Amino acid sequence: MVLDLLLIAVAITLDPLPIMAFVLVLSSYRGVWRGLAFILAWLACLVAVIALVLLFTGGQPPPPRSPPSTAALAAKLAIGLGLVLYGAHRRRSHRAPAAASEAKGRARHASDPHGGSGRVSLWSAAALAVFLQPWGLVAAAATVVVRADLSHVASFAALFGFVLLATASLLAAELYTVFAPEAAGVRLARLRNWLQEHQEPAIVVGCLVLGLWLTGNSIYQLTG
Repeated sequence: MVLDLLLIAVAITLDPLPIMAFVLVLSSYRGVWRGLAFILAWLACLVAVIALVLLFTGGQPPPPRSPPSTAALAAKLAIGLGLVLYGAHRRRSHRAPAAASEAKGRARHASDPHGGSGRVSLWSAAALAVFLQPWGLVAAAATVVVRADLSHVASFAALFGFVLLATASLLAAELYTVFAPEAAGVRLARLRNWLQEHQEPAIVVGCLVLGLWLTGNSIYQLTG
């Protein structure tokens, strides 16, 4: 469980689209507070998903080969295959004008959801965090959290570590902006530009690597 959650958390925190949107939120009017709203909404989504799964399992992992355990593995397998297919599709079509237009459109919406005013409300920043949450990866994490056993402290540590790592890039940018606003503005802008240029390879590699891992791990557990 720990390794699965670690890999999924890394994929979430390195997803380029939320990072680019968050950098643009930070550069808006009173961006630190808007960034905080973004982070809180982001955390709320992760915690809500984990809480719902633990509520369903009662904090006890289902027995191996039981219907709930098999269903969770089947869901993880489906998500893994979906990520592989999505990554392969984007690899074939990432040079298409439509893909570039979609990415630019989402970036423009993130940077200026109020039609050029340069201001992002707290509610808009929070809604943006929910909209850009990589829900496919969060769903993959949910299939892993099913195996969490709350009678062990290690499970609490693993879940806390997952939430913290999945938010690490946002927290780092927020803290950097708080303590070094001028330097952060310049360097985060450079990071955003770099991500815009390399987002397609990052998404493709991330989807393929994580998808192959989830697929192989699920098949192994289903047939082992």
